[in-house]
Order: sequence, then C-alpha cells, then structure tokens
Amino acid sequence: MTIAMTSTPNVATLKETPILCYYTNRTGKVQVVRISNIPNWYFERVVFPGQRLIFEAYEQGQLEVYSGAMASAVLADSIGCDRLQITPIEEQA
Repeated sequence: MTIAMTSTPNVATLKETPILCYYTNRTGKVQVVRISNIPNWYFERVVFPGQRLIFEAYEQGQLEVYSGAMASAVLADSIGCDRLQITPIEEQA
C-alpha cells in the first residue's frame, strides 16, 4: 500500500510574498473561514451573511469555510487561495 504525502510549505521557507484575496459569504448563515495548511501561520475570521472579506494569504493556502451552528460547524468548502486572488486593474489591461 502506497500513501501519497503532500508537503505543506512552512511560512518561514516561503519565498513569495502573500497575495491579496477576496471572499464573500453568500449564505444566510455565519461562517468561520480559516487557512490551516501552512505551518507557523494562522488565519481565522468570522464572516457574517453578505459580508465581504479582503485578506492576504499565500498562494498555496487553502481557505476552509465552516458553516452551521458554532458548536457543530461543518466544513462546507475548501477553496485554493490562488482562486480568490484579486487582480490589480493595471494587470487586467
């Protein structure tokens, strides 16, 4: 049996600078979002219904979205931070 191991980068060894990201809670429930796959780096926020969140993260980060009651929050989605990146206007032209 072979087990595939994926390496998660350590924030101390990351060479790139964080990217600017954007997330909107489009549900009617309070959500907790966090990035936990990068060791020695912590990001967790509460996002209310309709709230927009702009944050910095590393491209390899995975934004985990938890929804439901606080005592029984369930992982609803996991989104790569590279997919949430905001592209500056001058780069769009």
